[in-house]
Amino acid sequence: MATKYQQLANTLREQIAAGTFSATGLLPTEKAIAEAYQLSRQTVRQALSVLVQEGLIEKRQGSGSHIRNIPIREPVSAPRSVAVLTTYISDYIFPSILREVESVLSANHCTTLVFATKNQISNERRILSTLLELPQLDGLLVEGTKTCLPNPNLDLYRQLIGRGIPLVFLNGNYAELTGTVSVLDDNYGGGYALVEYLYNKGHRQIAGIFKSDDIQGHRRYAGFADAMRDFGLSMQDTHILWYGTEEKERFFSSQSRAIPEVLLKFLEGCSAVVCYNDEVASRLINTLLKRSVAIPEQLAVVSFDNSQYSELSPVRITSLSHGHINTGHVAAEMLLKLLEGSPCESQVLPWTLMEKESS
Repeated sequence: MATKYQQLANTLREQIAAGTFSATGLLPTEKAIAEAYQLSRQTVRQALSVLVQEGLIEKRQGSGSHIRNIPIREPVSAPRSVAVLTTYISDYIFPSILREVESVLSANHCTTLVFATKNQISNERRILSTLLELPQLDGLLVEGTKTCLPNPNLDLYRQLIGRGIPLVFLNGNYAELTGTVSVLDDNYGGGYALVEYLYNKGHRQIAGIFKSDDIQGHRRYAGFADAMRDFGLSMQDTHILWYGTEEKERFFSSQSRAIPEVLLKFLEGCSAVVCYNDEVASRLINTLLKRSVAIPEQLAVVSFDNSQYSELSPVRITSLSHGHINTGHVAAEMLLKLLEGSPCESQVLPWTLMEKESS
């Protein structure tokens, strides 16, 4: 068991570390300490002698016990609680996005709660309602659900905003929620660039596959359509295939690596196709190879994201890439700035074309 002077030394040591005496840089007098702790002056002197030997204080004749320049420990703040709401967790490019989000947030004293909507409005509403009931929520990083369709869940987002909870949108956002910030791909520019690339390769009949219920698909189509017009190419509705979240589950299910042949009529007469993403492009290539269609000699295929699908496809896919930029990393850093009260502006991430064997 520690003696009385050792107990007093421990107490004074903790108070010094906590900055209790930082205003004066002095310990109280021996008499004041003795009276405060109901100890003898001799016990106090023994405790102070321990602190002198440790280098925490120095005794100066006539001016008391001076605290030396020992770094003061900052009090440890409670971790921030951040929710991450994306459409998917383990599919496609989401694992890499979420790894970067978690890495940035955990390195900055944040705990992370991850939710997936499966791009379903009903799931989004259930999750947002849960978040509103949490005792602590400091920030929200969210990929919107079916972002080009009217969303009945905007009331819940507005409640979160009204509580002063910072929001950062990733990939897609809701135009109605003015004042929010987002990290988006240059989807319009990407669609335009892929058509320009194919045009320069000599292609004149170009088809497209686009997602109908997310804003990314619409912006990619808009860039595609404007480039077709600007380069004087014929824009045929029959050469465009649209699909939504529910169609993806039916037509591009994980049980099949192909695309149903009934959907391939839109490619008739075309020498190239722009795909919404690498997953769709990979499934299309598998289907075409089964039909003995040579890639790219009979049909060139280009896409977005430069994901693992691009590398693992039977014919490596020419695809747009963000290079070393990870959208999850950028969005998490933006959220941290908002949590610190710093101003932020939305960002649009540029693409770089990675040319491979499919074109």
